[in-house]
Amino acid sequence: MSTVDLAVIGGSGLYDMPGLHDVQTSDVTTPFGKPSDKITVGTLHGRRLAFLPRHGRGHVLSPTEVPYRANIYALKELGARYVISVSACGSLREDYRPGDIVIPGQLFDFTRERERSFFGDGLVAHVGVGDPFSPELSTALAGAVREVGGTVHETGTFITIEGPRFSTRGESNTFRQWGMSIIGMTTSPEAFLAVEAEMAYAVMAHITDYDVWHESEEDVTVEMVVRTLSRNTALAQKALAQLVAAMDDWEGDFAAHHALQGALITDLEAIPAETKEKLALLVDAYL
Repeated sequence: MSTVDLAVIGGSGLYDMPGLHDVQTSDVTTPFGKPSDKITVGTLHGRRLAFLPRHGRGHVLSPTEVPYRANIYALKELGARYVISVSACGSLREDYRPGDIVIPGQLFDFTRERERSFFGDGLVAHVGVGDPFSPELSTALAGAVREVGGTVHETGTFITIEGPRFSTRGESNTFRQWGMSIIGMTTSPEAFLAVEAEMAYAVMAHITDYDVWHESEEDVTVEMVVRTLSRNTALAQKALAQLVAAMDDWEGDFAAHHALQGALITDLEAIPAETKEKLALLVDAYL
C-alpha cells in the first residue's frame, strides 16, 4: 500500500465521499494491538488519504475502549504526517451553537482510565504539549471549512471527559467556570499520542448540543448527537476534500514533526533492546 499523505479519524461513513477512488482496505496489527477497525485508503485530488473509524464500524467501542495507541501507531506506519480528527462535541458557550464547527486551540484532559503515552518500559520521554494541536494544520482546516460554507470558530479549549455517560449539570457548569469552550470524550489521549508520533494533528469538532448547562435548550441525548452529525457529514466531507485540494499551499515541515527532539531523557545504553524494537518507528531517528 502506498504512503498516506493525510489521515482522518472519525465516523465510519466519512470515507464514502465523492471523488475518492483506488480504494483499498488494510488490516493492520501494531505493537500496541489492533486499531479500532480496518483502515480504508483512497486517492483524492492526487493524494492518498487514510480513514479510520474511531469507534469501529457500527460504533462498537466506548470512548474508554478505543485503542488510541494502536490507532495512531497504525497511521504512523502508513506514513501519515497530518491527522484530522472529526468528532462530536457539546458547547459550553452560548455563542458556539449546534451545527457550528470548532477548530480548538487548547486541550484539557479530564480522563482517568486511558493509556496516555507510547513510552515506558525503560524509555522515558517528556514531550512538550503547550500547544497540543498543530497551529499550521488547524489554520488550514479552518480555512477549508469556511471555504465550503461552514460556520467555524478558531479558538477555544476542548475538555475531554472519560464518558461514556454525559455530564451532570454540576460538572457542566463547573467546566464553564473553568473557561472550557467545548466538551467531548475522545480527543485525549489521541492528540498527545499524535504529538509523540511527530504527526501534525488538528480537530474538526462538530457541535451537536449545549451539553446540560443551558436553561432554555434541551439536554444532550444520543438522538441529538446522531442527528446533527448526520446532517454535518456532507459538510465534513466537503471540507476534507477542500483541505486536500489545497495541500500544496499549506503542507510543510511543522514543529509537530520534531516533537521528540530533546524529549528522550533515558541513557541510550540503559534502554532495553525489546523497547527499542517496539518503539523503533518513533525513535530510530534519535537513537
